[in-house]
Amino acid sequence: MTQSNSELIKYAVIGCGHIGKRHATMTQRNEESTLVAVCDILPKEKLGIESLGDVPFFSSIDDLLASGIEIDVVCICTPNGYHAEHSIKALDAGHHVVCEKPMGLTKAECENVIYKALNMSRKVFCVMQNRYSPPSAWLKETIEKGILGDIHLVQINCFWNRDDRYYFKGGKKHAWKGQLSLDGGTLFTQFSHFVDIMYWMFGDVSNIQARFENFTHEHSIEFEDTGIVSFEFINGGLGTLNYSTAVWGSNLESSLTVIGSKGSVKVGGQYMNEIVHCNIENYEMPELPPTNPANDYGAYKGSANNHGYVFENVANVLKGRKQITTNALEGLKVVDIIERIYGLK
Repeated sequence: MTQSNSELIKYAVIGCGHIGKRHATMTQRNEESTLVAVCDILPKEKLGIESLGDVPFFSSIDDLLASGIEIDVVCICTPNGYHAEHSIKALDAGHHVVCEKPMGLTKAECENVIYKALNMSRKVFCVMQNRYSPPSAWLKETIEKGILGDIHLVQINCFWNRDDRYYFKGGKKHAWKGQLSLDGGTLFTQFSHFVDIMYWMFGDVSNIQARFENFTHEHSIEFEDTGIVSFEFINGGLGTLNYSTAVWGSNLESSLTVIGSKGSVKVGGQYMNEIVHCNIENYEMPELPPTNPANDYGAYKGSANNHGYVFENVANVLKGRKQITTNALEGLKVVDIIERIYGLK
């Protein structure tokens, strides 16, 4: 059912960590949205959500969904291992879902979410905000129009810092980061945005080969901090994904290099936020809009601060003006690719 243009979209946010607070703030800033409830297992006074105002607070998702509060969309911002479970609960209650990455930790979990969404005739919006960055949008268009010709080679480098400042607070281990069952691994928590960009631009992969190591995080995580992955694109061309969270001090780079039959491009910077190289036959590089800064979490930084565009898209979709930017099937495919990579351990 399409909502009227004058009707405010009512949001509830599950999970009030860094990302949950950002979701809540974005719903309040969007002129077509309103925040009607928030939920977290921690006491309200420990969450630092005073800026959200006097919004109804719940300590469990079950209590929130049984409250009778009128809700259109539930934002799932809980630990990765709960995303599928909480999405299904929200869908089962008749609400649309905005799910932070990853959609789940297995392909089977994602299939269950999609099955429930189809049965309830509700939409699942997967948060992959790097698609909105001007360099990403430009490169996607360049590839789709065949300006680069046949794709020969794609190389993705993601080299970030995630040290004890990320995994410990006040001398205590983080409640879920680094735990395999709730975190899922480095590709799920840190770099799934870049797997999404790769899939969005070049399609699915096959013949995956990989190596993994844990160089500096033996005391803090239950999985790798570094990986080298190679594969073939089903649509043609070879690819590599090199990643690490063992970089000392601060993030180094997130880059995407493409070599095609008609030219080459490199999108670089710390967060894939600038065009470093563009050399294409009979092509002049256009001037792109500025890229939003990275999400700043104090001791470390994440991907582009583009969440506002996600909520604009939700409003446009629910009011029948545009198509969904990242649908549930695309969210599933990102998880599927990562699961196949991790299956090589």
